Amino acid sequence: MLSTPSIHFLFLVFLGILSLVVLFIIMVLFYSFFQYQKSLRELVWLKMINQKISEAIVYEEQEVLSDTNFHKFSKNPSFRNLFLQKLVDSEKKFSGMAKDKIKNLFWQYDLHHEAKKKLDQKKAYLIAGGIEELTVMDSKEEAPKISAFLSHPSAQVYQEAQYAMVSLKGFEGLDFLSTAKRKISEWQQLRLLLSITSIPENSEEKIKDWFQSKNDSVIIFTLKLLRKFQLLYFYSEVMNLMEHISAEVRIQAVQTLVSLENPATIVSFMNMYPNQPVEVQSEIFRAVKVSKDQISTDLLKKELADNNSPGIKVVAAEALIALGHQEYLIQLTRDESTSDEMIQIIKHALFEKV
Repeated sequence: MLSTPSIHFLFLVFLGILSLVVLFIIMVLFYSFFQYQKSLRELVWLKMINQKISEAIVYEEQEVLSDTNFHKFSKNPSFRNLFLQKLVDSEKKFSGMAKDKIKNLFWQYDLHHEAKKKLDQKKAYLIAGGIEELTVMDSKEEAPKISAFLSHPSAQVYQEAQYAMVSLKGFEGLDFLSTAKRKISEWQQLRLLLSITSIPENSEEKIKDWFQSKNDSVIIFTLKLLRKFQLLYFYSEVMNLMEHISAEVRIQAVQTLVSLENPATIVSFMNMYPNQPVEVQSEIFRAVKVSKDQISTDLLKKELADNNSPGIKVVAAEALIALGHQEYLIQLTRDESTSDEMIQIIKHALFEKV
């Protein structure tokens, strides 16, 4: 038979469990106290940092009083990282002279060293944060080191590196497009476009090279670049993209061709329309709607009557309205032979309730 545990043994087990519970409670209390102290310390630091930034923006450098406490804390690594973070946040909120004064604080306290240290870390969010800080503070001398992260496996890192190269080097920073294999998101494309302020002369070959990319997002970004700067020189290259394998590239090509405002564009659209995918046909009709070119009227009426795609019918009806053919559409709704679906499509285009 198994022996029954003695009362003394059970008492020892109970004491052991109780000791562990008490130890755990003490550890939790110490951790909570440590976090509380840390929060209080950061609140004090933030007050000092905000005051420092405010004084730097409002007053001239010679008018700012020396702060012994601030100077002392500015040697503390945790303080310096918090200071750097607040400078980056503040720089994004201001412009002009205020922005320049914030950047002066960055260099005055040598905070670029803190940002550079993050580039040597293993964690992606730290590397990306360091790149962002160097970019915001316009550390052009760090561009070569940042360029090494253009092929980093983390999207967070390589996207920040892409943005940094363009922010620090302008159009020249787009050189990564020639070798980019991963998709450039729409948000990233917008960031890059906003950072480009001019296109240098003799950039034709580089832009043509991007049109040959196997990465569709590179071609799409290049088309948006053409639209932003109205690069009429590339009209024929854009027209050639109407035969690209990607429907999305063709759609962006349509938008770019409309933006470049060539009088032959709508005629070309009419000729290529039958051989295009449905989504590209819809985009062509949207382009026709914007152009209000009457040469497309017959095709619009034909597609409204015969096309099997409700989407095409809707866009065709909207384009006919833009071209001034409301009366024609109203007459169709009154014709007894017109189907209910057609009537609903026309009324939708005329912004009427079915």
